[in-house]
Amino acid sequence: MNIPVVFVPAGAMLRGHYRGETNLGTGSSSWKALANYRAGRLDEAAWRSIGEGTARSAGVCNTMGTASTMASLAEVLGMTLLGASAIPAVDSTHAQMASRVGRRIVEMVWEDLRPRDIMTRPAFLNAVLADMALSGSTNSLIHLIAMARRAEVPLDLDDFSAASEILPVLCNLQPSGSFLMEHFFYAGGLPALLTRIAPHLDLSCRAVAGQSLGDALARAEVFNDDVIRPPDRPVYGTGGLVVLRGSLAPRGAVLKRAAVDPRLLQHEWPAVVFHSFDDMLARIDDPDLEVTADSVLVLQGSGPVGAPGMPEWGMIPIPQELLEQGVRDMVRLSDARMSGTSYGTCVLHVCPESHIGGPLALVRNGDMIRLDTDARRLDLLVTEDELALRRAAWVAPPPRFPRGFVAPALRACAAGRRRLRLGFSCTPWGDR
Repeated sequence: MNIPVVFVPAGAMLRGHYRGETNLGTGSSSWKALANYRAGRLDEAAWRSIGEGTARSAGVCNTMGTASTMASLAEVLGMTLLGASAIPAVDSTHAQMASRVGRRIVEMVWEDLRPRDIMTRPAFLNAVLADMALSGSTNSLIHLIAMARRAEVPLDLDDFSAASEILPVLCNLQPSGSFLMEHFFYAGGLPALLTRIAPHLDLSCRAVAGQSLGDALARAEVFNDDVIRPPDRPVYGTGGLVVLRGSLAPRGAVLKRAAVDPRLLQHEWPAVVFHSFDDMLARIDDPDLEVTADSVLVLQGSGPVGAPGMPEWGMIPIPQELLEQGVRDMVRLSDARMSGTSYGTCVLHVCPESHIGGPLALVRNGDMIRLDTDARRLDLLVTEDELALRRAAWVAPPPRFPRGFVAPALRACAAGRRRLRLGFSCTPWGDR
């Protein structure tokens, strides 16, 4: 609508506590506890207590999950007051910030300062760079690209790929690091982080406060060098997210490489394929499942059309038998998303998705898959002749919904129409 607006972040909840541990992250710590519970190392009461201990106040997840990532990126874009994104939900500063927003939005109306004056391509590129330094949620790619296209600003995967090579991860927050949003706030918050990457930013970009980014950062300061690392002592040497392409993902896939087991960044092993989420749930803990710690777990049918809606199924659970052996990470790939609080070697958003006949649909048990993060590649090691035979034999799955509101939309997606009147797209990158 391009009317004057200021975004008011909800704020993250306080850091979690459990039996003397005072650094529990919402989601991230719960996933680890769940793995130990499934492995028989925690009883149900302890598992539930940890989950309760991670959520001890109002607010969004206290890790650098999707909510805090997008709040941070909204601040980089200039759509919040400076420092707003990291304020804990229950901190008195949050109410003060909201009060200042009320005053500022009235001023913006008189000034006629609008979102498209603020959310320019340089502002979006600033947000992409900050995303890499934050090791933000993998969902940020979808959201930022969707926001840019609403603003009629060009932004694509290549922008993320380039930014990933420029900046290291400086934000030492779970799930890629050690601390939580409450620590980030007291370390100086997003303005402090931006001072560390300022040489790479366009400091002339405007914000809702009316000043340039450079002027806004003039008084910002880092108060904890372990929470917000200096560039010469990064948490991770390159950007938190990496874009992959190859025969299995010709139009892209994403991996949060700062939150994976380093030994799996280069990996080649046979696939164990699940044809749907229900198929995965039914078989993942089957003692007869032929799987090893080196297997590549593949989940099909979980993308925007296939699921439908691209749910958070991408952090495929480790088989119980392997959990009991101490395995805590495997290469997992799908056309799904995952929670920003999740972690592990999970290749996500594989595009084109399997439900519309992407290469992911052609993967079979035992096929060799190669993940080469250094080369930014994801490949299915099957001959072109064999793939041609499989493609010819592939039959499109029946529609999930034969009638109702979403049926014509999903049929249009499957037919490959470029844009729908409904205003949403059928791939993570929004070009179908």
